[in-house]
Formats: sequence, C-alpha cells, structure tokens
Amino acid sequence: MKKVSCILMLLLFTVSCKSVAQDAKGQSQSHEKITDWNKFIVSKEADWFATEEAKTVAENVLLYQRDFGGWPKNTKMQNPLSDNEKQQLLSLKSDPKGCTIDNGATVQEMLFLSKIYQKQPDEKYKSAFLKGLMYLISAQYSNGGFPQFFPLKKGYASHITYNDDAMANVLKLFMEIKNNSGYYSITPSAEIQSMVASAFDKGIDCILKTQYKQNGVLTAWCAQHDEVTLLPADARAFELKSLSGKESAKITLLLMSIENPSKKVITAVESAVSWFEKTKITGIKIESVATGKGDEKDKVVVESPDAEPLWARFMELENNKPFFCDRDGVKKDSMAAIGYERRNGYAWYSNEPKEVLKKYKSWKEKLR
Repeated sequence: MKKVSCILMLLLFTVSCKSVAQDAKGQSQSHEKITDWNKFIVSKEADWFATEEAKTVAENVLLYQRDFGGWPKNTKMQNPLSDNEKQQLLSLKSDPKGCTIDNGATVQEMLFLSKIYQKQPDEKYKSAFLKGLMYLISAQYSNGGFPQFFPLKKGYASHITYNDDAMANVLKLFMEIKNNSGYYSITPSAEIQSMVASAFDKGIDCILKTQYKQNGVLTAWCAQHDEVTLLPADARAFELKSLSGKESAKITLLLMSIENPSKKVITAVESAVSWFEKTKITGIKIESVATGKGDEKDKVVVESPDAEPLWARFMELENNKPFFCDRDGVKKDSMAAIGYERRNGYAWYSNEPKEVLKKYKSWKEKLR
C-alpha cells in the first residue's frame, strides 16, 4: 500500500507541476500578446469590452489623457497602475506636453474608448473620445497638415508628418466619422461632424499638394514635409528627405477609400500606383541570420527569385535610387554598408505598397 500511495502522490505531484508550468506558459504567452498597446486593443473580441477587466483598463486610458485632449505615445495602458503612478498621472493632467499622433497615439486610445462605450455606455468614455476628437481638429495646420506633436515641439516634429502613417491614421478616423460609417460607436454633434468633414477635406487637399513632382511627373510622398513650403523635409539624422516606399502606401490607400473621388484624387492615385510599379524591387528578401555571437542576429539582403516585391523606405528625390543611413546622416548605397545598430534597428524595406497594387484594379472598376 505504501508503494501504491507513493506512486499516486508522485503522479499527482507531476500533474500539478505540469499544470503550473502550463499556467505559467499561458500567462507568459498572454503577456506577450498584450505587450503592444495597439495590438492589445485590436486583439480583443467585442464581448471583452463588457468586462470588468476592460473597465479597469479604461480607467487607465482616462488617466493618461491630458486635459488638452491628447495622449502620449508608446505607453502600455493595459498594464496595472500603482496608487503612486495614478497620482503622478493626475498631476500631469494639466501638462499638454507629449500629446501626439506619433506611433498611433490618440487615435488608438479613441478606438479603445469607442469599443468600450459600445458595451458600457458611460458618458465619461464619450466625453474623453470627443475631447480627443477636438484635440485632433485643433492640431491641424491651416494648410491641412498635421504635426507630429501638438502643442508643437521644436525641430522636425513640427513638420507635416506622414511618418509611420501618423496623418493617414487621423484622416481615416475623420473619414469614418464624416461618413457616419458606424465604425466608431460615438456620434458627435452635427456641429462637430461638420468640423470633422472640413478638417478631412483640408487634409486631403494637403496630401494632393504635397505629392512630389519628379521632372514634372507626380510620384509619391516624403515621410515629412515642411509645414510652410510643403516641400520634402529631413527628420532624424538617418531620415533624410526622400520619397517613401512605406508611408506613401497608406496615403494612397486612404485616397482610394474616398467615395466619389475628384479628378485630382484619381490622378494622385494613378500617379502613385505608376510610381510603385516603377520602384518595386524583385528577386530579394530580408533575412535575419546568426552572427555567431550568442543569440545575436543580423539583417541581410539575400537573393530570392520567388520573393514578393519590396520597396525601399527611402529613395532619392531626383531618380528613385534607394539609400540607407547611419546616425551620421551619410547616405550609403546598400543596407550592408551601414552599421549594425541602424541596420537592425530600422525598417529599410517595406512590402506595404503591395496592398495598393492588389486593390488598384477593383478601385478602377468602381470608377466606371
């Protein structure tokens, strides 16, 4: 009996350890899934927004919003806050510094508030959403462009910012509200909707005016444009003025989503599509290979005849030639020619324009 008892105890202990390990693994995987705040929002099913957990996260979102209406960037708002952290955020409420549209900020928090309001229609969520909307309207330049930060920060952050789809994200939000699409559960007043419609039209006009002409031919856009002259502009030392193979994709998709587009919008799309076709790079792919130094990996360009097309992040304004930069701002002809840190710490190639080319035919057919 003792032997049987010991065996049973051993089995129970093994099962228990396995269960604990699985729970820990599950918790670890769950944590990995929610590290990115934006992915956290879009990964949640609609019913989750009716839960107490969603309500707790919503309280964080409200705390992080400044009285000015905007939110800071790169903040994991789903993470629990200590009492001390909550007090610090309350003390920052009146400080507008850091409010931005960079890296999805403000637009993604408004999406969260819309989702929870649909399931838990508390007026404080609606109020915060509308405050965010008025922040975005106020941030717009008279020429229709948007700076990266508002209130304005000195330097390149004041340029009209297409980088990382900042302005495209805002205009997409405006379009959904203007069209009463139902994508957002919160409907502003008729007066605010009119302001949104006007802001959207100004934004599209800015996009049309900033589309770069190369030897008299319309092409694409730069990641930043000067807020006064509308010309391509530099940002960080390794982000020199250039035509963007990445940011131009979301701008073109935005233009393609406009109902009953004007002739100018149609021309802009067709010109961008022609440019994407002209500048696509075939026969290569980007891989991460072991360097032999522990777990260290290095990005390299390898030949691959069957690979999908890629586009360089930066191309010369005069001739579309791809270039790459270290933090010293010196242009190089290949990704391999720049240092390890920048080579692996930045996206030098993009496949996003493939979505434009994929949708172009059906877009053209709708125009008939």
